[in-house]
Amino acid sequence: MNTMSSAPHLPSGPDPSGAAVGARRRVTAAVADAAGAPFALAELEIDAPRADEALIRIDAVGVCHADVQARTGALPVPAPLVAGHEGTGTVEEVGGSVTGLRPGDRVVLTFDSCGRCGPCRAGVPSQCHRFVSRNFTAGTREDGTARLWRDGEPVNGNFFGQSAFATHALVNERNAVVVDTDLPARLLAPFGCAVQTGAGSVLNVLAPAPTAPVVVIGAGAVGLSAVMTAALENRTVIAVDTRDSRLDLALDVGATHVVNASRGATDEGVRSILGGGASHIVESSGSPAALGDGIRALASGGTIAVVGTARAGTTVPLDVMDLVNGSKRLVGVVEGASRPHELIPRLVAMAERGDLPVDRLVTTFPLSDIDAWTQAVESGEAVKPVLLPA
Repeated sequence: MNTMSSAPHLPSGPDPSGAAVGARRRVTAAVADAAGAPFALAELEIDAPRADEALIRIDAVGVCHADVQARTGALPVPAPLVAGHEGTGTVEEVGGSVTGLRPGDRVVLTFDSCGRCGPCRAGVPSQCHRFVSRNFTAGTREDGTARLWRDGEPVNGNFFGQSAFATHALVNERNAVVVDTDLPARLLAPFGCAVQTGAGSVLNVLAPAPTAPVVVIGAGAVGLSAVMTAALENRTVIAVDTRDSRLDLALDVGATHVVNASRGATDEGVRSILGGGASHIVESSGSPAALGDGIRALASGGTIAVVGTARAGTTVPLDVMDLVNGSKRLVGVVEGASRPHELIPRLVAMAERGDLPVDRLVTTFPLSDIDAWTQAVESGEAVKPVLLPA
């Protein structure tokens, strides 16, 4: 059994809710003190697990576009903030009512959900009625209390229910998925969001027939995960991006064709390859212009799965006549419409077989080397930066 000997105890303190809490522990985390402020390492205190919570030692955590949006203020996230929503690690402690996790389990952390609303009960937690508050806007537990503290003041330790840019995270049982695998932590981290989102958009939302071509707009970690998944059926897979380096990587991981959107219209490039519009498109770039291009590239009756995000309030001009007469469908997709406890182990098994070459996406950095990984994220030089807290 693993212990927390590496994280010294702090004196017990009263919980603002009035409930007694166990001894808090010291952790190190990357904290953004305000919207637009840089991340900086800080020593914090983390609560002991409550009855339905587990304390996870973070072994690796991916950096995703949403983490950048949260830091800059493009997402409505309270500060001071510990971001990070692609954590993977080892269970160290569990609360008294936790039944699905044990100390020593390896877990992939994913998005949070309430478990009680209609979509959650129907097995679609990505459509949870409380998704926005539990993953973005609240910054606290459901009862309003914090999980992380600095000098007695609360810190947002509830980003995607995990805030994994840290040595440890406190999570609910629902958003910790046990994985039985020998894959290293650096490769497991992206499965909690990027891989699950890209692969799930193909498997769960588009569900193309084996002969149906798939177009993926945006060759980041999400888009390339969609490319890998679509390529498993030996179908035509077209990757679209503005960077030749990303398009070369897309070809390496399964794309059969590429279109550089900086050199011509995406819809024209797609139609020239297919001899017509595309029946299945994943839009992962978050660019309004790219989404418009994708809609125009659809064939009659085609579907575009929209997974890329932009700042709230961003709009896209839409030719309604084209949409209606073409019977085109736009579907917003959160986390690949995933049931994480089913999809993540399935995807991990695919990676173990070599079907998902996630290793081609990952570049590792120490969590403490903030300048290096921040620059890699902002420049796009790393497809999937993964931070190692130890």
